[in-house]
Amino acid sequence: MPDTARAGSSRSILIADGPRAAAARTPDKLAIKEGERQLTFRQLAERIDRIANLAHSGLGLRHGERVAILLPNRLEYLELVCGLSSAGLAAATIGPAASGPEIRFICEDSGARVMFVDPALADAARAAVPPTMERVIVLGPEYEDLLARAATTQCPVSVDERDIFSVPYTSGATGRPKGVMLSHRGRVLSAYCMAVEHACYTADDRAIATTPMFHGAGFLMALTPIFFGGSVEILPRFDIERLLDAITSFGATSSYMVPTHFAALFALGEKAARYDMRRVKAIISGTAPLAQAMKERIIAYFGEGKLWERYGTTETSIATCLRPADQLRKLACVGLPLPATHLRVLGDDGAEVPQGEVGELAVASPYMFSGYLNLPEATAKAWKGDWFVTGDLARVDEEGYVYLVDRKNDMIISGGENVYPREVEEVLLAHPAVAECAVTAAPHPYWGEAVTAFVVLHAGQDVTVEALEEACRARLSRYKVPKDIRIIPALPRNSMGKVLRRALRDQLRAEAKP
Repeated sequence: MPDTARAGSSRSILIADGPRAAAARTPDKLAIKEGERQLTFRQLAERIDRIANLAHSGLGLRHGERVAILLPNRLEYLELVCGLSSAGLAAATIGPAASGPEIRFICEDSGARVMFVDPALADAARAAVPPTMERVIVLGPEYEDLLARAATTQCPVSVDERDIFSVPYTSGATGRPKGVMLSHRGRVLSAYCMAVEHACYTADDRAIATTPMFHGAGFLMALTPIFFGGSVEILPRFDIERLLDAITSFGATSSYMVPTHFAALFALGEKAARYDMRRVKAIISGTAPLAQAMKERIIAYFGEGKLWERYGTTETSIATCLRPADQLRKLACVGLPLPATHLRVLGDDGAEVPQGEVGELAVASPYMFSGYLNLPEATAKAWKGDWFVTGDLARVDEEGYVYLVDRKNDMIISGGENVYPREVEEVLLAHPAVAECAVTAAPHPYWGEAVTAFVVLHAGQDVTVEALEEACRARLSRYKVPKDIRIIPALPRNSMGKVLRRALRDQLRAEAKP
């Protein structure tokens, strides 16, 4: 029989306990929808138990091991992660666009002996996995046959809320990818905090999940609605018209969107007006900062009182949130710390800087990660006591609101002066012709580093480099004005919409080589 630390205990709560409780209350209610496929809470709870028993009894996997998952967004993602973690296993999640070497690295680093894979990715997976991979299970008939033969009783494995349920890997923008170990406790508390903060995750609410679920944020945004007994529609990939249609037809009360989604929305022009957004309570944005000019357009489209902008990292989960009432009052701001979250702004010496000064942001909260897999030195370096040092530069105003200045590693030093790319980007994004931009450093023989801007224009718009330079000179100190502005068709981004500044820097460094 399951240990008392399992579901329903006052000592522990697991990510599967929310949908299990919903199955007891409203068994025939819709839990998850993906296209024409759907699961009720009764069906979801049964499949979670079958997966846990399959892993433990059928595949011989043991508490504390990792299992690789290589899937796009699809119905089975939630049941797999909830089911595997109910057997004490952690899902090492791999993005569907991962290369062969990336797949192999994550499988080797996580020590996974079993992989669950989408049929379209099965051949690539088999070609990439290391010899230590014992079995690759393809979703579809093979997967369903295995589940049909697994028991529907709760898996007899003792699982604690501090156990690891997921290991998403960082993008590797500053080195080799790191497996971020996430506990049941940290993500369940994050879900409760979201429910309190945004007030759009009750049993009566519906959400759309379109951001990639192999990321920590993407998975949390799909899990939270069903954790509290609501419903979620999963979109396999981002398409702005498909997203807007889903919000309308599903009667969604919330959706999580990133800056590139909003850019696609406004590129629709008059076509965007055909969709009904009246049921939406909350549009939640994260992953990358929103430009202030874009915030104004979002509020005009969805209505006042609906836009929430959050800041966090895979390691910290959500750390701050800017509420709707402050969106146009606090410019270029990411809000106040979430409940039970503490922040400090640290100088190079590790001491707190005075209010209003820029320093490195450190976070302490109950939502934090449990360390980097197989990297004790990197884990120790990331912490100063109970504080996780984010690598983000920030300042705090007299009311306690947080303003992200930039990534510490993205700061440009030109002629001895510090230039924060985001400040320059905000000026360029305020120009009516500019849709997107990224600012980074090019090597320079005199200045050391030269401020360089890559700009994407709105469709049908035209502007000269000289006009953009003039706009910058009107609002920025001379040393902050880009020495080079390049108009390009698109910015390099990862699957969550983050601009890959490192790719742009590498391009500029390659150009500068003799």
